[in-house]
Amino acid sequence: MAEFPAKVSTETSSPQAASGGGGFHSFTSRYVSMDMSFIRTVPAALMLVEIGLGLLVWALIASSSYTQIPAYGWVMFVSVVFWLLTIFLFLILFLGIQNKMSFVPWPLALLVFNVMATLLYLTAFITNAASVYNSPQGAAAFFAIVVTLAYGASAFFAFMSWRGDGGNAATNTVPA
Repeated sequence: MAEFPAKVSTETSSPQAASGGGGFHSFTSRYVSMDMSFIRTVPAALMLVEIGLGLLVWALIASSSYTQIPAYGWVMFVSVVFWLLTIFLFLILFLGIQNKMSFVPWPLALLVFNVMATLLYLTAFITNAASVYNSPQGAAAFFAIVVTLAYGASAFFAFMSWRGDGGNAATNTVPA
């Protein structure tokens, strides 16, 4: 008869933990996982800058009488839409939801998002700067160009990530 192993590893759990009834902690660990290392990256810092300064852009425009000049409608649209989308994207990346959605080509999606944000924020900045008539709009124009530069830097890092992921099929298929 075979001998019983000298060392046996056993693990026990409570019925509550086994059934998943551990409250909020079991919910977050099962469905999402906060990626604390993401916060320390340059793209995450740029996203936080974009969120903070984007909020300043639309708040400064909203604090003035922007409805009297139709050009500011475009500035409000661009700043609010990209502010909300950047918050949403930041949460997806921070909570690790992108790992559950492997069908999305994330490097390419981030590249397209940041290039579009850069171009549209540039048009919003030009529109804002051409229509300045008081100091809140002038401050909004300043923050709009800073946000444009931040989205441009994010586009650069997204391009580097996309290129590093094998996004260029020609360099991957041609033997060296």
